[in-house]
Amino acid sequence: MADIVRLPKPVMILAGAAAMMSIGMGMRQSLGLFLPPVTHDLALKAADFTFAVAVQNIAWGLFQAPIGAVADKWGLRPAMLAGGVIYIIGMLVMLTATGATGLVVSGGLVGMALACTASSIAMTAAARSVSPERRSQILGVVGACSSLGTLIIAPSLQFMLARWDWHVGVVFFLCLAAAMLPAAYMAGAVDRMPKREETRATMREVLGTAFRSRRYLVMTGAYFVCGLQLIFLTTHLPNYLTICGQDPMLGATALATIGGVNIFGSWFAGWLGGRFPKYILLGILYISRSFVLTLFFMTPPTPTSTLVFAAAMGMLWLGVIPLVSGYVAELFGTRYMATILGISFVVHQMGSVIGAWGGGLIYDAFGSYDRAWQFGVIVGTMAGVSQILFGGPARPGLSTRPALVT
Repeated sequence: MADIVRLPKPVMILAGAAAMMSIGMGMRQSLGLFLPPVTHDLALKAADFTFAVAVQNIAWGLFQAPIGAVADKWGLRPAMLAGGVIYIIGMLVMLTATGATGLVVSGGLVGMALACTASSIAMTAAARSVSPERRSQILGVVGACSSLGTLIIAPSLQFMLARWDWHVGVVFFLCLAAAMLPAAYMAGAVDRMPKREETRATMREVLGTAFRSRRYLVMTGAYFVCGLQLIFLTTHLPNYLTICGQDPMLGATALATIGGVNIFGSWFAGWLGGRFPKYILLGILYISRSFVLTLFFMTPPTPTSTLVFAAAMGMLWLGVIPLVSGYVAELFGTRYMATILGISFVVHQMGSVIGAWGGGLIYDAFGSYDRAWQFGVIVGTMAGVSQILFGGPARPGLSTRPALVT
């Protein structure tokens, strides 16, 4: 009985996971606000800054699967605490950067930290703390709470950048990174909870099943567009609005609006995921994003059109996370969920690299973002259609219960 009393409460785990993800993702999605002041102060090109963001996303993708495997074997708490420490080191490197090299090193460290603290690990902790019947909705709630970071951090950072040197903003990020440590400790309490789902299969057997699963492979391929579209916007939207003659604060307000509306959007996606096929919802989401991007970039931005666009994107922003996480849990259970999500996240980060660095290269080459957003719309539409047509069961009525969970 004493052991039962000492078991961690799911609400503590969920609060820690949401707070950790909120801070980490909020900082990551606000990094684009640094582009104008950093490139001006250090005499860099846009592509220099966006290459550092690309390195961040490459590191995040490369480290996600190995860190997920380590966390699955030895526990989530050590991985998440290590991520908080690495995030702090990455911000210290950015604080002392004097050129492109320092930004690249900082980007790599932040990418490694995100692999330990962001969506894959945090959602694994949340999924393991609740019953399968409540999982989809709870993942949506955690994803919704995590959006508070962008809602608060983006305008706060822009307020500082408008009044002080950009190094003050980095110090602000340093303090936020330190605040991730207690949140990581709380979320890591899930390691002490009894396993809700046990499997006799080894990690190798589960991974082999995943690599032979058409549904998983299609979902992973379509996940590419999520990274491309989101990182293109968070990195380049503030700069795009500035070159179109808008107030720099509008970019921060747009990012904050995306985060604020996504609080409802993520919850709603999780709620829908508990009632309708997740692969269809994912396809609709990717196609809808492409449609909204087309409407916004076809005409010169105004404050009103920008905020309407941001609100629409907020509804479609991180709703992918509870749907993808829930779908992986449905197919393979939660025992090796961090590893399987990590592998799919590699493809997501390939899209992020193209969205961040590719967007900078296109802007430097053409002086315009037209080709960049057009490419994003095309691949987004293709991914959405493929997800709907090929991402579901081979025939109607095929069970989606975890094949390897006993």
